[in-house]
Formats: sequence, structure tokens, C-alpha cells
Amino acid sequence: MKKYIFLLLISVQGLLAQVQFEAKVSKQTLGLNERLRVDFSMNDDGDNFTPPSFEGFKVIAGPSQQVSQSWVNGKSSFNKTYSYFLLPTQKGAITIRQASIEINGQIYKTSPIKITVTNAVEQPRDPNDTQISANEALHLVAEVSKTNPYINEPITVVYKLYFSYNIGISNWRELDKPKYNDFWSQNIDIKQLVAEEGKYNGEKYRFVTLRKTVLYPQKSGKLLIEPLSLDIDVQLPTNRRNIFGQVQVVEDHKRVSAGAKTISVKALPEAGKPDDFSGAVGRFAFKVTPSKTNLKSGESLDLDISVSGNGNLKLFTLPKPVVPSALEMYDPVHNEQVSTPLSGMTGKITDKYTIIPQYKGKYPIKPMLFTYFDLGSGRYKTITSPEIMVNVMEGPMAATTEAVATTNSDKKAISSSAQFKFIKLKTNLVSTNQKDFFGSTLFYLLTFLPFLGIPALILFKKKKEALDGDLVGNKIRLSNKLAKKYLSEAKNEIGNKAPFYIALEKAMHNFLKAKLNIETSEMSKDNIKALLESRNANLETVNDFIGLTENCELARYAPSTSAAIQQDYDKAVAIISDLEKQIS
Repeated sequence: MKKYIFLLLISVQGLLAQVQFEAKVSKQTLGLNERLRVDFSMNDDGDNFTPPSFEGFKVIAGPSQQVSQSWVNGKSSFNKTYSYFLLPTQKGAITIRQASIEINGQIYKTSPIKITVTNAVEQPRDPNDTQISANEALHLVAEVSKTNPYINEPITVVYKLYFSYNIGISNWRELDKPKYNDFWSQNIDIKQLVAEEGKYNGEKYRFVTLRKTVLYPQKSGKLLIEPLSLDIDVQLPTNRRNIFGQVQVVEDHKRVSAGAKTISVKALPEAGKPDDFSGAVGRFAFKVTPSKTNLKSGESLDLDISVSGNGNLKLFTLPKPVVPSALEMYDPVHNEQVSTPLSGMTGKITDKYTIIPQYKGKYPIKPMLFTYFDLGSGRYKTITSPEIMVNVMEGPMAATTEAVATTNSDKKAISSSAQFKFIKLKTNLVSTNQKDFFGSTLFYLLTFLPFLGIPALILFKKKKEALDGDLVGNKIRLSNKLAKKYLSEAKNEIGNKAPFYIALEKAMHNFLKAKLNIETSEMSKDNIKALLESRNANLETVNDFIGLTENCELARYAPSTSAAIQQDYDKAVAIISDLEKQIS
């Protein structure tokens, strides 16, 4: 008996050891500009392969799939591999996380792999290959309008990408966005990239303007503008030609950086700086405009204080008017009508005060001063507004200063008493002779409710046991759920060709497993066609289903447009919907 048990354990262990799923990399230490190949291999056919997220890498090719099967001395061997080519996006230690696959109803996962990414390394080049180097054909430049401005003087940074006439650019991505610490910044939208002709280091190039930014330095000293870095997909011509005599082109990647820029910011001069200077720098006009000057007591007037012109309009405060105590003034409403072209901010800012007189009489609003630093002359300038006389023609008279003071003190007393209005003068008494909880209806309901729930728990347990025992039904429901999941995933990946067709193939694969209750090994073209026709499926729909399934693998590597991808998705939804109705 012990002998048979031992043989059984050996057999089971041998069966479990048959399935292998592992990840392999081409190298574990590479430079920032080198590529990494990752292979996910299995020795048994599986479904629902899920790759890791590849954090810290960019997928530049893949997944490509290879399947091999052979027979040696009556024993079969099988291998299936998913391959990816990656480009690191950062330096340091990066972990490639686990991938997963479903084989014979069980989930298998690979082990994580640690990769060390170093600085870019010099890559050897074939001396017989006269291909144009991307290093010589691409240049990213940051053009700064002025490197020694005053505080709050506008400067512009324009980022241009110069590229040779011999190469093509298919795509570009930002790796590092420029940071403008200690600057007020405003990006200028570029609606469309237009290629222009220009010169770089005395040679003719084409260039596109990628970004325009207006900056206002907020402190003096040396300020650093961190660089813009791009990852660019380029097409480089080689010295090889095809059978038609056309020059062959290879795809490559190039990472370029505009480099950091240092701005030496000058402090505004202390000599001649007025005490009321609030930080305005530029060239401005200053106006104080009342809506009216003749009114009755209780009426209101609007006092507009505005500054217009060119300069740092959003970065300073307007002066506040001083009015007599007989005029009640409310907090202002601030309004900005400012645009920011490449030359800097221009427009108008306004503070509108509402003023209500309390007594009859004439009340002056004192002249107001606005000071700014004029960049043209390098000096401070002050604009003074005229005095405004408010004539209140009707209303109570403020006989003496004491009366006005008394009125003001009365207002303060009333305002002070208003602070205590939240204290209630009436009370709502609640009886202390309340009914006890013990013996109440709620008491008995909470006591017997758990006993009433026991039958429901028994029914739920029996229902769950029945569902757990239905292995075929559970498998069908799982496949159906996976089909819906991958169809939804395909919809979200319509803009990405390879992930879209992988998800679409998985959706159609799991739909068949759910509807026909078959295994992966039974999914041959003839078997699927025979099973669908036996279930009364329309022959044209069956052929469309098989054709689209076979097309998914080819479409991942063939050129296609977003319209064609959308068409394949709509076709898959229509086919699945038709089969749902036709299969009996």
C-alpha cells in the first residue's frame, strides 16, 4: 500500500512540475540609451496573458508572439513566448513586475526582475554603415529673449526643435517639462506645429516651434530655468536600397534636451523708490473715475480705480481711496482684462468701490498716487489723480462733529449687539419622564431579528454550495465575464493598435469558450465552424467571426489607421451580438 501511495505522490509532483512560466531579459545592466528585450516563456499553451505595467520603461516594440512544437522519440515539447523591446525612461534600479497567464484553469506568475539603468553609453557603430546619425541631425534649443532682466520685467523662452532635411520625425514625447521656480509664468498656446526653414550653427535646418512661455522673475539673483527634454521617434535614411532602388529607412529614437538656462535678475534700484511703490513694472496709465458726483443721501456712486498699459498687471495691488467718515465705502470688486502675448502682459485692471453718503454736504475724496518703475527710462514715475468732490444735495445734516461721532458710536453699539443674535431667547423644554427602551417595540424587534435571519442564511449557503458545485457553469460564467472585460478594454485602447488587437482577440476567444463550453485545445478553425453551425449559427456570421479572429494577429504588425481600428471594433461587436441571437 505504501508503495502505491509513494508512486502516486511522485506522479502528482511530476504533473505539477510540467508547467513552467518564466521571464527572461537580454541584460540586467544597461545604459539609458540602450534597449532591453524581455521574453515571457511557457511550456504549455495558456490564455489571458497579462503583461506587467513596465513602470520606468517605454515599450517600443511588442508584444511579438512565437510558438514552437516538436516531437522527439514520441515525446512532445511545446514553447510559447511573448517578447517586448523596452527603452528605459529613468536611471537607477527598476523592477519589472510579475506577468500572469492562465494554463489549464490555473493562474501562473513570473518572478520580478531587477534591472539597473546607468548613464547613457557610447554604442559602437558599423564602419560600413553610412547611415545619418540622429545625434547630428536633431537639436533642441531654448531661445531666451533676455538673460539679465529686472524683477518683474517680462522675458520669453521659445523652444525650437531643429532637424536635418534628410530625416523624418513621426512622434515626440516630453520626458522632463521645464520648471520655472521663482518666476511667474504663462504658456502661449501653439495650435498647430509648422515646419520652417532656419539656420543652426551656420547650417540650414528645418525647425518647429514647440513651446512659447512668458516669464516674470519674482526675485533678484541667479535663477535657474530647468530644461525641456524630449524623446523623439525619427526615420533615418541608410546607404541601402530596396529592389526598386529606393533608399531604405530605419526607425530610431533620440533623446534631446534644451539644457538649463541661468537668468541673472537685477533688483529694482533703491535710489528714488517712493514709499507707496507696490511693485508695478512697465509703462502704465492711471485713472480714478466716479460714476457721478451729485447725488442724494442714501444713493450710491461707483468709484473706478484703473491701471492700463503694458507690464506686470496681475502682480501688484491698486492704491486704495481715502474718503471722509460720512461716506460709507464697501470692499472693491476686482476686474482684469489682461492678455499675455509674447511681448508680455497688456490690458487693464480695475477696482470698483461702491460709496454711499450718509449726510447732506460736500465731501472731498483725496488725490491718489500710483507709482511704477518705467523700464524705458529706468526710473520711478508717479501719477497723481485729481481731487474728487462729492456733492450730497439732500439728506440729514451732520450738525456737529459730536453728532456724527455719536451716530458712529451708536452704529458700533448696534453692530456689537448683532453679534449676540444667535443666542435664543426662547427655550424648547423636553420632558425628562421618557419611556424606557427595555420592553419597547424597538427592543423586541432588535432581539428577535437575528433569529429571523437564520433561514435566510441557510438558503444563501445552499445556493452558494450549488453554485460552487456547478464547475461547468462557473467556467462558462468566468469566460463570459472575461469576454466582456476584454471587449471593454479593447474599446479603451482604440487609439493604441497593438493593445487593442490583443484585447479584441482575447474577448472573442473567451466568448467562444463561454458559448460553446470548449477548451483552448479544441479551438481549431474547422471545429469552431462545425460547432457554431450545429448551434444554428448563420454561415456568413461564422465566417466573419473566424476571419476577424485570424486578422487580429496580423493587424498588430501591419500598418493601420484609427478608422480601420474603429471599424474592426464595430465589426466585432456586431458579430458577437449576432451570434448571441443565433446560437441556440
